[in-house]
Amino acid sequence: MSIIVHHLENSRSQRILWLLEELSLPYSVKRYARNPKTMLAPPELKAVHPLGKSPVIEDDGMVVAETGAIVEYIVSKARNRLGAPPAPAEALRYRHFLHYAEGSMMPPLMALLVIQRLGLLGRPARKTVHGMMDTHLDWLESELTTRPYFAGADFTAADIMMSFPLEASRSRAGLDASRPHLIAWLDKMHARPAYQAALTAGGPYAYA
Repeated sequence: MSIIVHHLENSRSQRILWLLEELSLPYSVKRYARNPKTMLAPPELKAVHPLGKSPVIEDDGMVVAETGAIVEYIVSKARNRLGAPPAPAEALRYRHFLHYAEGSMMPPLMALLVIQRLGLLGRPARKTVHGMMDTHLDWLESELTTRPYFAGADFTAADIMMSFPLEASRSRAGLDASRPHLIAWLDKMHARPAYQAALTAGGPYAYA
């Protein structure tokens, strides 16, 4: 049986399609559109998982939610292909970035999204949150001056996890050519055939 991916447009779930394409695992996609006024996920997703969020996958009678948990599940299913490298230092970086993407980088990005929607009411918080994002982006830029991928010499699922926060950073947090290593990394990710195949499978994606 193939994995069913419950895919919300312009969301974190694009990474799951990409990972499955990289690993050549069979899957099918059930697409969901956002509410055009609120931009929230539709209520139909709650029938899949009580939180009503995406990504969610179904496989072998199990429902798995949370992007990081799904990535770990799929990598394990693929016998650790694109998983933690054998070198201890690279394995540690792999685990760090696998969890850093959602645990550390997405919260200020979500805060920026809310601030932008608040208009004038959100203005007092902009400088503080942009400062937080600059700290993240400066550090990530320095990390990629010493190696081609986030874990080390090879592409891993940690790079897939890092794609969405960096794409969102380019959209709304000031990531631009002033941080050339991050931009070059994003361009390299977008050029991968599996990334392009995932775009075809998932439909329009605003951050590509």
